[in-house]
Amino acid sequence: MLPPDPLSLQTALLLVEIAAIAAFALSGLMEAAHKRLDVVGALAVAGLAAFGGGTLRDVLLDRRPFFWVEHSGYVWFLLGLGLITMLWMRRRHVRPTRRAIVWPDTLGLGLFTATGTQLGLQHGMPPLIAVLMGVITAVMGGVLRDIVCNEIPSAFRDHRPYALCAFAGGWALVAARSLGADEAQALAAGATLTVLLRSAALWGRWRVPAWPAD
Repeated sequence: MLPPDPLSLQTALLLVEIAAIAAFALSGLMEAAHKRLDVVGALAVAGLAAFGGGTLRDVLLDRRPFFWVEHSGYVWFLLGLGLITMLWMRRRHVRPTRRAIVWPDTLGLGLFTATGTQLGLQHGMPPLIAVLMGVITAVMGGVLRDIVCNEIPSAFRDHRPYALCAFAGGWALVAARSLGADEAQALAAGATLTVLLRSAALWGRWRVPAWPAD
């Protein structure tokens, strides 16, 4: 099998990462609007949601510069997206609900799972650690978003599979690569399975057992 084309792989990672940033930034903006934060607060929450998980991943992988520092255009993209979205929501009098916040969060979960796992493999991590890097990338941004908005993170309290979906999606990416898929196909496999599992969990009301009460 021919080695992967570094340029095409880098392009695929960039495109998936931009889509993930947009999805999580939207979830952060909608949460901030739900909490009636001001413009600065809304952009800060969007930044935490979009960059928090990837930053922690880069810290653990000792990867410098951080991904949003290396690609500073991501920050401009987030600021522009945030301002446009807030203006649109105000003019349309959109009142975001919890249900509306869930769907961009689901898309971001799948996309960041794929990029985090792929980067872990690129850094020579064993498959299990690479998958955990994908879970951290996908989950921790939403955790930070909820903490700043004075909420127990939804990943820990709503009892619907969240991190488990990312964990399964990461293994789908690893399996696709081991079966000879190219990197773009592996990214798609990991992201798609994560999104499908999370969507099925939401529609089917799948539950993770809660800690039993006394």
